[in-house]
Amino acid sequence: MEILRTVDDMRGWRARLSQDIRVGFAPTMGNLHAGHVSLIHTAKAHADLAVASIFVNPMQFGPGEDLESYPRTLEVDLAKLQAAGADAVFIPRAEDIYPEGIDQHTSVDVPDLTDVLCGAQRPGHFRGVTTVVSKLLGVVRPHIAFFGAKDLQQVLVIKKMVRDLLINVEIVTVPTLRDPDGLAMSSRNGYLTPEERALAPNFAAALTACALTLQNTSSDVSETIDIAKKALEDNGFTVDYLEARRTSDLSLSPAPNDEIAIFGAVYLGTTRLIDNRVIPI
Repeated sequence: MEILRTVDDMRGWRARLSQDIRVGFAPTMGNLHAGHVSLIHTAKAHADLAVASIFVNPMQFGPGEDLESYPRTLEVDLAKLQAAGADAVFIPRAEDIYPEGIDQHTSVDVPDLTDVLCGAQRPGHFRGVTTVVSKLLGVVRPHIAFFGAKDLQQVLVIKKMVRDLLINVEIVTVPTLRDPDGLAMSSRNGYLTPEERALAPNFAAALTACALTLQNTSSDVSETIDIAKKALEDNGFTVDYLEARRTSDLSLSPAPNDEIAIFGAVYLGTTRLIDNRVIPI
């Protein structure tokens, strides 16, 4: 596995590849778990070579968020990528990506999709995501890139960015991996205390119950959401948001044949968890 630490290293490695080599790409912020590893496995299944990146992106963290404390486990991450069959990993420094600093850097904004859900609760977050992903795509130049379905809003935002900016890459959504008790795998799960970790699966269970109710009955959406919110609050969660939105444009008013998803973000103690459930048509 090639370890590429600078933009020039990444560009040089990419330039040496034959034009008929199909490259798959999985961007990450490190502290890898089995969900990240599944991105590499999926890339290997869809492409000739699989490239990962590890970069804790400062532009997507807001004031008071966990940029400084975000887990950095590089040696363990590299071993996991090697075992998964990654062909190369790009590990830039912040000064490689933002040579003049974040405040002086050009940013990429995606309208509308970033005004709701996590975009409303974390102003500027998606500007950081789309800016860094556009840069990584520009350096790696993959044919196909893979993102986890747990961050469904992020996937929709990135797909629109790629479409709007005419970036020649296919974006593939990889199913969420879950622990046996249903909790979606996340790097931030490690912040949970043992007591919080025991409660955490109730979040996934509430989303599942909400989605099943709406899928199998003619129940009122608002009432069903309110019931799920109360169940979460009764179990010790602070609900950041819990909403049913169209998966096409994240609007709140789906037509009868529109696919919708239940999007949720909650706090257990100081740890913020996100998840979703898609309700098929």
